[in-house]
Amino acid sequence: MLDQRSRTAGSATAAGLIIKIAVLAVVAALAVWAASPLIAAEAWWGLALEAAVVTVVFYVYLQRRAIQLKYLIPGTMLLLAFQILPVIMTIGTSFTNYGDGHRVDKEQATEAIIAAGVQQTPGGTTYLVAIGESPSGELALLLTDQQDGSTWAGTEAGLTELDDATVDGTGRVTAAPGYTVWDLAELNERQAELTALAVPTGPETGIRLQGLSAFEGQSTRSYSETCDCITDSVTGTVWTADNETGTYLTEDGKAALVGWRVNIGADNYLDVISDPDIRGPFLGVFTWNIMFAAGSVLFTFAIGLGTAMALNKESMRGTKFYRTFMILPYAMPSFAMLLVWAQMFNRDFGLVNDLFNLDVNWYGGTWSARAMVLIANTWLGWPYMFLICLGALQALPSDSLEAAKIDGATGVTAFRKITLPLLLIALTPLLISSFAFNFNNFNAIELLSGGNPFMAGDAVGGTDILITYAFRQAFGSSSADYGFASAISVFIFLIVATISAFMFRFTRNQEDVYS
Repeated sequence: MLDQRSRTAGSATAAGLIIKIAVLAVVAALAVWAASPLIAAEAWWGLALEAAVVTVVFYVYLQRRAIQLKYLIPGTMLLLAFQILPVIMTIGTSFTNYGDGHRVDKEQATEAIIAAGVQQTPGGTTYLVAIGESPSGELALLLTDQQDGSTWAGTEAGLTELDDATVDGTGRVTAAPGYTVWDLAELNERQAELTALAVPTGPETGIRLQGLSAFEGQSTRSYSETCDCITDSVTGTVWTADNETGTYLTEDGKAALVGWRVNIGADNYLDVISDPDIRGPFLGVFTWNIMFAAGSVLFTFAIGLGTAMALNKESMRGTKFYRTFMILPYAMPSFAMLLVWAQMFNRDFGLVNDLFNLDVNWYGGTWSARAMVLIANTWLGWPYMFLICLGALQALPSDSLEAAKIDGATGVTAFRKITLPLLLIALTPLLISSFAFNFNNFNAIELLSGGNPFMAGDAVGGTDILITYAFRQAFGSSSADYGFASAISVFIFLIVATISAFMFRFTRNQEDVYS
């Protein structure tokens, strides 16, 4: 018997060792795979961080000690990778001018401006062209060399060979891994960007678009380190580098189409406060954001608590059926339900107008659109409040309620002085989390109203909240401004954190009063 147990323990130890070796081999392989692009990009800080993480993992799992760390390391790494690191990167981006026109470094920006002055030379290489976006969202020329048939992707940063591109019968690229190929509608909408795009191939050479083909030629522009400027020998235009803003400027202050990424300090934050064109829309969006989050919590809590109290009666029959029916909205996918509600509020054939014989243009007016958003969001959110209120009601101490009845407190008085305060002690943390969720409820706004209505010339919609406002700044407009959008994201974090801290302090005060 002892020999059998020893053999079983030995087998388990051997199996565990094999699994450990296999897992560490996978970690090592992933580390080598991740190190290659970091070395190519000369991201030495990232390489050092990766080396430190791999060293810690191997140190912890190649010894018998540090048992607690073996359980803590996976969770800690996931926390750092998916929570801490994105926050740090967002804060770092908020202090830069990163966005369209400021994606590359100064050297690449200089090459792109020089390439924009390219003139075709006899015998130069010509390309068939498709237009699209790179994996990072940059405008890209998908090129097919008409001489040897090789395929390339050209951006402001230069040329990259495409190994697995798909081409049509004429040789034009129709698909490439990681790249999105545009259709004719997108080409027409962004024609101005295409005209300005040039792909650098050397110090004074580049590729320019010409219709649905492109050519490689010599530039009429040259860079001088002496004046830190670019001069066009044909037009005589001189662009001088402004290293504080990451832009080349002419004498009359006109900026070149391509700049570079620089640290601009707190300018993105100061613009929210000092620039009237930004401050006004921001304050309006912030006010509505507070109203939307607070209104969603108030309405869902009121309806959820009311239905919970109605169904929290032992003498009531069919309570299981009613409770099941009540939580149906909570069980349905919110993504699909928001799209359904968006159609229900259609002015011409929506169910809401037909059912109540109305003629309301829900999307046309600011307050009607806001009411629509609150109605739909309340319908989606109150089953959650119903569930937590029902659970809290059933957990209330019966002796307090019985004592209140003996003292003559019944009905509204008992609810206001006994039931509600006791409920708030238990539910306030959940109400705070619900407020924080609705403060950043991107889906409710984007899927229901899309931020509408937009007034003429405004980049901010009547139902936009801060998170959708930041999204439009980063992705939704014709030019992306990731630095400013990151600053808005930091503002959102600070606002939610401040309100949550205040509410938790209020909760502790309530607990002191009723303890």
